[in-house]
Amino acid sequence: MKINVIGGGLAGSEVALGLAFKGFDVILYEMRPQRSTEVHKTENFAELVCSNSLKSEDLSNASGVLKREAILLGSILLEIAKKFRVPAGKALAVDREKFSAEVTRLINEHPKITVIRQEVKSLDLNAEETIWVVATGPLSSPDFENWLSSIFGEDLFFFDAVAPIVSAESIDMKLAFEADRYDKGSGDYINCPLDQDEYQAFWQALTEAEVVPIENFSDKFLFNRCQPVEEIARTGFDALRFGPMKPVGLIDPRTDKQPYAVVQLRKENLDGSLYNLVGFQTRLKWNEQRRVFRLIPALHSAEFVRYGVMHRNTYLNSPSALRPDLRAKAYDNLFFCGQITGLEGYVEAISSGRFVAINIEQLLKSGRTITLPKESMLGALLDHITLSGKTPLNPVYANFGLLPQVRARGKREKKLMKAERAIETMRSFLMKEGIL
Repeated sequence: MKINVIGGGLAGSEVALGLAFKGFDVILYEMRPQRSTEVHKTENFAELVCSNSLKSEDLSNASGVLKREAILLGSILLEIAKKFRVPAGKALAVDREKFSAEVTRLINEHPKITVIRQEVKSLDLNAEETIWVVATGPLSSPDFENWLSSIFGEDLFFFDAVAPIVSAESIDMKLAFEADRYDKGSGDYINCPLDQDEYQAFWQALTEAEVVPIENFSDKFLFNRCQPVEEIARTGFDALRFGPMKPVGLIDPRTDKQPYAVVQLRKENLDGSLYNLVGFQTRLKWNEQRRVFRLIPALHSAEFVRYGVMHRNTYLNSPSALRPDLRAKAYDNLFFCGQITGLEGYVEAISSGRFVAINIEQLLKSGRTITLPKESMLGALLDHITLSGKTPLNPVYANFGLLPQVRARGKREKKLMKAERAIETMRSFLMKEGIL
């Protein structure tokens, strides 16, 4: 059987490595560097193009539950992420360059993986003894997107944005302080406080700044979890103070008080030489980013090593196109995984890639695939994107609202009960199926 994986992002890399480690020959197609995208900077596999955070590991956070399930499933990329983590409180954040470099090394050196660096514009779905896995993510090439539209008759897209990165040495630490919210952690974030007047000036400049014009841009197609900071600001004066600039749980040691607003910076690499502006995805023009973001006192001389950008993302209308095992409804030999399915987030992409790798192994060994119980977090996610019937599909990330209800008094207690049930359900299911 010939297994072809299209796309070397997080999901595609997880599929390729997962199958190769089980002894299957895999052909991995990646169009970079022959053809790049608006946000990729390297030709490495599993490059993180937005944040370097894989979100919280705490079980009161849905992403923490999903990580625990992905480890049970045998995720390879999450184990690599732990090797190259950078301090980020309860979050699993990584040195993005070292992380992708290690994934790239493992793929390039594995004898069962053949890497072909070329753009795939269409698939031969009638080829015998062939399995296709589409993991092109939301940044599929226009030609391949057109082919997908011709097959599925869908034209679904959202806009996504990336936050800027600054050099550590350009941050004025006399006007900033290191701390985690509520002192939970080891002071992994740099916090840039603003008083009311400073916030007023920043908000005014941000809402009036010039943005990059984008064809077909509309609030309707803004990616919920990556709203540009200027779009948040335009919804109201205090919107940022209840969003990415919330000061709750932080005390400025210079005043011993909670600031009026705060911009948090998170490490980009193990050396701590680069920091990204947390929650500051933007489509401001580059000169405007430099002008406006330098109004943040601690960033008055900030050196921007990467400016924020906005790009168009493509998603399959999964409820009408996919089955719960992530195979196309119309083609038994065509799997999809990653963000092209409508799953939002790094861990969601990795988990779906691991799930597809397991299903291909199951299919080749026993002629059947598995469907995960919806009491598990990943099972609930896949159930939502394939069986919810909601079309067009809105991209979704791990959240407790997807899981069946439990009886408990407090919100935290409910989350923890759902988390424990999800993990135990996944463990029991995998044991029953002989996977764990």
